[in-house]
Amino acid sequence: MSDGPWLVVGLGNPGPQYAGNRHNVGQMVLDELAHRCGVAFGTRGGGLLGRRPQAATADARLGTLPGGVPGPRVVLAKPTTYMNVSGGPVAALARYHDVPPERVVLVHDELDIPFADVRLKRGGGEGGHNGLRDTTKALGTKDYVRVRVGVGRPPGRQDPADFVLKDFSTTEKKDLPWLLDRAADAVEAVLLEGLEAAQLRFHTKA
Repeated sequence: MSDGPWLVVGLGNPGPQYAGNRHNVGQMVLDELAHRCGVAFGTRGGGLLGRRPQAATADARLGTLPGGVPGPRVVLAKPTTYMNVSGGPVAALARYHDVPPERVVLVHDELDIPFADVRLKRGGGEGGHNGLRDTTKALGTKDYVRVRVGVGRPPGRQDPADFVLKDFSTTEKKDLPWLLDRAADAVEAVLLEGLEAAQLRFHTKA
């Protein structure tokens, strides 16, 4: 496997008013990964993305390989643009760090997966997710890994767009730390074990 870095991106919207929204669960997972690695996000080197930084990033080694060897190099990133225009920062970071699309991992909310489930795939459709759609357009390919964090469907006739822009319910918040931990484990598994092995583990009901 190449010694080049991976780029792991958590999708969401910027600003404290969105921080607890279901749509921002990808960025919550990135915070968990940064905590595990003992690193903090910063906007140094923002010039690579233009005059204003468009992502908060952190360089790290993720996980541990057999024998206690530090895991692969990774750039953790949280775009500071709105969800619908996530592609520009993702593509700029990939170019700057020389990361091919197959080593780009996007962590995002997924309406079509029950709350607290995590699913993994490479490529495929975007399922109406504008952050994925913009990333696919910017990268020029669908061939990147998605860590899909289930938030479930909205109740009744609630508009899905409104649903994802609301915070998790009181009941969901009780299980949210477990979900973030599981999604972070899934990211580590992709990088350390490969996508197929990670899928086998996370797609199999205990």
